[in-house]
Amino acid sequence: MIVAAVPVKDLINAKQRLVPALGATERAALAAAMLDDVLTALAAARLDRVWVVTREPAVDAVARARGAEPLAEDANRGHTAAVARAQAEAIRLGARVFLTIPGDVPCVTAEEIRRLAEAAAPGRPAFVPSRSGLGTNGVALAPPGAMPLTFGEPSFEKHLATARARGLEPRVLALPGLGLDVDAPNDLVALLAAPGATASARLVASWRAGGRVRSAGVPQAS
Repeated sequence: MIVAAVPVKDLINAKQRLVPALGATERAALAAAMLDDVLTALAAARLDRVWVVTREPAVDAVARARGAEPLAEDANRGHTAAVARAQAEAIRLGARVFLTIPGDVPCVTAEEIRRLAEAAAPGRPAFVPSRSGLGTNGVALAPPGAMPLTFGEPSFEKHLATARARGLEPRVLALPGLGLDVDAPNDLVALLAAPGATASARLVASWRAGGRVRSAGVPQAS
């Protein structure tokens, strides 16, 4: 069994680093659109189980609409704790492979997700770095309890070091869609320039055309 977990905080307070470019309403809408894009790709990848780790009812609704299963948290303890919650559940269920990706990588594709799942093997965890090279945007572990995971920059190098300290041989995958997490205004520029048609890019493009994106490095529509 291959399971994937997507940790998601509440939408209202999402994406604070985008404050220079987007208002609160837009940030919440973008977070929901990005999650929808991610879950669409996960559904197309045809894994055995997809969990969305959250305590937010609005996120539950998005998850169920895309065929994912909400995995409840009793509090927002952060990305690392949410992944650990899902990792423990994967271990309990006897999953063969555990994947985790964030909910803000709208350009991820089903093919990238399958490549990540197939890359993991006993003794060989797989990792996908963020576009900056500092964060970890994708992990695949076989078995799910192969190693602990800790997120927050510079998590990528820390994950590689942790794996090697445990006698594991980490495999690094460069996957451009999964690597693009939308956190800051310049990431909006990259989202608009990325190939593929995502709900997130269409939303940002419509806001830019309507003057609802504050400049903050994001070119206005001509």
